Amino acid sequence: MYLEQIEKVNDIKKLNKKEYPLLAEEIRKFLIEKISETGGHLGSNLGTVELTMALHLSLNLPMDKIIFDVGHQSYTHKILTGRKDGFDTLRKYHGMSGFPKRKESDCDCFDTGHSSTSISAGLGMVKARDLSGGTETIVSVIGDGSLTGGMAYEALNNASTLETNFIVVLNDNNMSISENVGGLSKYLNNVRTAEGYLDLKEGVYNTLKNSGKDGLIARIRRIKNGVKQLVVPGMFFEDMGITYLGPVNGHDINALLRVFKDAKRVKGPVLVHVLTEKGKGYEPAERHPARFHGTDPFEPETGLPKNPRTTANYTDIFSTVMCKLGKRNEKVVAITAAMPDGTGLKRFRNMYPERFFDVGIAEEHAVTFAAGMAAGGYIPVVAIYSSFLQRAYDQILHDVCIQNLPVVFAIDRAGLVGADGETHQGIFDLSFLSSIPNMHIMAPKNKWEFSDMMKYAVAAGCPIAVRYPKGEAYTGLKEFRAPISMGKSEWIYKEGGIALLAVGSMVKTAVTVRDVLKEKGLPVSLVNVRFVKPFDKEMVKQAANEHDFVITLEENTANGGFGEGVRAYLEECNYRGKFLSVAIPDCYVEHGSVEQLKKELHMDAESILNRILEQMDGQPK
Repeated sequence: MYLEQIEKVNDIKKLNKKEYPLLAEEIRKFLIEKISETGGHLGSNLGTVELTMALHLSLNLPMDKIIFDVGHQSYTHKILTGRKDGFDTLRKYHGMSGFPKRKESDCDCFDTGHSSTSISAGLGMVKARDLSGGTETIVSVIGDGSLTGGMAYEALNNASTLETNFIVVLNDNNMSISENVGGLSKYLNNVRTAEGYLDLKEGVYNTLKNSGKDGLIARIRRIKNGVKQLVVPGMFFEDMGITYLGPVNGHDINALLRVFKDAKRVKGPVLVHVLTEKGKGYEPAERHPARFHGTDPFEPETGLPKNPRTTANYTDIFSTVMCKLGKRNEKVVAITAAMPDGTGLKRFRNMYPERFFDVGIAEEHAVTFAAGMAAGGYIPVVAIYSSFLQRAYDQILHDVCIQNLPVVFAIDRAGLVGADGETHQGIFDLSFLSSIPNMHIMAPKNKWEFSDMMKYAVAAGCPIAVRYPKGEAYTGLKEFRAPISMGKSEWIYKEGGIALLAVGSMVKTAVTVRDVLKEKGLPVSLVNVRFVKPFDKEMVKQAANEHDFVITLEENTANGGFGEGVRAYLEECNYRGKFLSVAIPDCYVEHGSVEQLKKELHMDAESILNRILEQMDGQPK
């Protein structure tokens, strides 16, 4: 009823205050209904309904700006800006993104998807506003989890020098930063943001500054802060020079409206501490917030998956292998950046809690922390998604590889991941890791080889990465399990004619391609590359000498990838045959199912076959 009245931005302002709770209830029902069909980020969005409503009521969008950190909590924002019809195609190919996207709406002022970026981006917009003489309000919304990322503190430190308004909303749905002191906290908020107080404070400051009484200014500030430490929560932020307001109930719209009104009047950076409940209004999500952080389609009545998995995925295999490695070697430790469930390390944590380390959403710290543990005689296994590992490139290069330390990188979600889109596709790791001296990179063809590679990596005594895809673990080619040897590939079939050199997840696709080519009477060899670095030159030279057509297949961007390296080496060898590199072109890949994306990128078996046959006789088949 009330949701039907929200057709465009600022329509929420047409409702009266008594209708706000009813709209919030309708939004929650809408989100549960839609996400149960499409999948998506449910818990975080259910927890921020009232918060987002209050922001829209307090601001004038799209002139004013809201930057959502990561963007997991942006669904209500999308609804309130006239995009509720897009939820039928949420995270589907050519459909609505699960994250803020500037190309989707003028009300999405900054694309997000990774953690801890919102304060930096917001501060940049504040400086742009001030240089342009603008008056718009800039708000960065960041969760307590994202506040564990170092970039957020770099931005807060920089923001503390501001003398113009900048609002940071801390959405705290788990970690209690400060105790709610009730009436006293509310009283201090009112005093510190009252017009008379602010005018007096500014007048005294300007008078003393103009009279050259800088020493007196410093003394007054020290006395004021000493008193504040006794009575004001959030002194960490206050000591940085950031006004702290809160804590405030994140499900009380009227309280939120009051605090945002106060925050807009502060001439400087202000942090509003909002307490919310993740998954609020939906019992399964309240009881299991981690499960409903990012969920597949589910039954709304029970919260159970509509299509429960019956086969193991690569993360499951990693989980099992890590527990076995931990049992066999007490020097093996596990490190994750706030994702023990997503990376499969929950079981290791339960079995070996003293050797498990969750460092928060801080990939850079995770890698250097691992380097320190390796220098101390341990074998750290750092489990991070491919798209997040790129945030720690400098630490891998500078802190791990220069010292040649035995850190193992378990790179989950390598390759195309599907519905999370551009910010989450793991399509760059082969390129950025291959450029680093002392780094070694492996990719398994199936679940058994993945297990073998993890055991090999732990024993290798050098920086080594094992990259593996999201989804069901391949169980084909079980009979091919040659021992792993540094920098050596595995010949699966050797027949001459066409040589398919496949990396990791693309071995499965190469098997399908080979089967069809064989049906056409063409001889086809298949190589399981195994090592992208060090490069198996002997294998490539043999492929060049014994085949008329060499084809590389990888789920990675073409630039700096395996295929590019093979092409260069074939030129060195004066190879005169045909060559084809199957890889992701120089682009960002949108959201959609992995199958759809591979077809669009001409990386599915049918497209690869057409490309091969076209090169062979100039005609697509």
